[in-house]
Amino acid sequence: MKEILSGNEAIARGAYEGGCLVACAYPGTPSTEILENTINYKEINSSWAPNEKVALEVAIGASFGGGRALCTMKHVGVNVAADPLFTLSYTGVRGGLVLVVADDAEMHSSQNEQDSRNYARFAKVPMLEPSDSQECKEFTRLAFELSEQYDTPVMLRSCTRISHGKSIVQLGERVSNLPQPRLEKNPAKLVMLPGNARVRHPLVEERMQELSGAGSTMPINRLELRDTSVGIITSGVCYQYVREVMPEASTLKLGMVHPLPQAMIRALAARVDKIYVVEELDPFIELQVKAMGINVIGKEIIPLCGELTPGRLRSAFGLPQPVAIPAETLPGRPPNMCPGCPHRGVFFALNQLKAYVTGDIGCYTLGFMPPLSAMDTCVCMGASIGMATGVAKVVSDEEKKKVVAVIGDSTFLHTGINGLMDMVYSNSPATVVILDNSITAMTGRQDNPASGFTLMDDPAHAINLPLLCKALGVKNIRIINPLDLEETQRVLAEEMERPEPSVIITDKPCVLIKREDIFQKGPVYLVDAGTCTGCRACLKIGCPAIEWRPAADGSKKGKAWIDPLLCTGCDVCRQLCKFDAIGSEK
Repeated sequence: MKEILSGNEAIARGAYEGGCLVACAYPGTPSTEILENTINYKEINSSWAPNEKVALEVAIGASFGGGRALCTMKHVGVNVAADPLFTLSYTGVRGGLVLVVADDAEMHSSQNEQDSRNYARFAKVPMLEPSDSQECKEFTRLAFELSEQYDTPVMLRSCTRISHGKSIVQLGERVSNLPQPRLEKNPAKLVMLPGNARVRHPLVEERMQELSGAGSTMPINRLELRDTSVGIITSGVCYQYVREVMPEASTLKLGMVHPLPQAMIRALAARVDKIYVVEELDPFIELQVKAMGINVIGKEIIPLCGELTPGRLRSAFGLPQPVAIPAETLPGRPPNMCPGCPHRGVFFALNQLKAYVTGDIGCYTLGFMPPLSAMDTCVCMGASIGMATGVAKVVSDEEKKKVVAVIGDSTFLHTGINGLMDMVYSNSPATVVILDNSITAMTGRQDNPASGFTLMDDPAHAINLPLLCKALGVKNIRIINPLDLEETQRVLAEEMERPEPSVIITDKPCVLIKREDIFQKGPVYLVDAGTCTGCRACLKIGCPAIEWRPAADGSKKGKAWIDPLLCTGCDVCRQLCKFDAIGSEK
């Protein structure tokens, strides 16, 4: 049976066919849909974790119990999961363990372009890299087998184009001959005290040597000889670009990018006149091949930043571009918060108060965009509170009153809790705003420990954020309606004056939340053209539902107009209008 699957769907299918029993993740684009598809296979216990470190630790526990386990995350998530990953390389596994990491070259929805292949080398674990959906499925199955054969976690690297691109996949059956998981004590292998770790480290090095040798006979690494004047070493989605742009070139397609199959690389070098390495981001393969004493051309012509495309590859090799098909000119669509987003009022108030806002990762990062323009820093998940503490430690007493950390409910539970604990411990006089929209919104409305539901949509205990903050020692906790501009600005101003930590929690859900009983759309709002003076005050919140319509005579005068198909009835624009020109539809 064949189906058209995305790379993420195919990885989920591969986990099912490979006998996976446990799948755990923290959502992050472009990896999110893997776990959203493993729930279709009831044999797999699938769950969201508070963060990537916990997700990997759950998978490790399942592996130590004898079951096959899958853990998925985006590239920056590996930074969070690195601590257990590096030691897991030493302990090895019982049941096969596969860590899927999805890189985001070009930063379509990420804060950096890190190349996860470096983690595989640093942690001394093998990494596979598929180039289409069929390979996503097959490589996932193979990764479980290699994990158990070589007693190692196996990383599988995807990227935005592989994760979200679709192609035909031949489906297979689920393996049925795996041993039943059971407890088995082996502390010398699994307890990484220094004495045990010293014994394990040489085994890790031997394992990588064996994998390098075995790689030269693995079918996932293949030498394709064509025109021997040019040979290209490549992998993943770049292989597809090479085949499209240079179909006559000889290629060494690497399905395992770490460790490299050195014998195959030397075989290619012996049979072609010139070798190129085509890879996205870092010269990961290139530098290792050069270290083997083989002269290759790579980043001299291939871009170091951004993702490759067939067009960029043609430019690199000086090949003509195909005739472009004229495209209709479309207006730009900068990212924006949804109409009715509960975060909009908070950022409007912070802008009015001229706060110094340490931001975080999530929909609310869009508070940086004009006209709200109310975010001053953003580094990584959960960093806003710690940064606010640091800023407050060095600025004057008067400037301390301007420091506000903003963080979402899911991000707070991800890695923000420790930052708040430290803020209280340090008695840092900064204000924390937890934007509780009852969901993990930006990655596609996934549940989290505060939402009251699991990935499987089963009811679950919902973390009480005010009680959690109180348990951490916060004395001043305020809960506000972020759609009430007057209340929001008043409470923010009061808490910013406090000489000790304080927390403000908003209590309105994401307008796109999956459960209609949580969010109720309000009445549609309209602009009375006869009353509207054209002051543009309603445009200051940047709501996509509000348009500016110029006057018919072409002058600068005009009127605001609200799109009834987009309006959610949040009431924020009405509060801004000083002339009562905005009201609900009767």
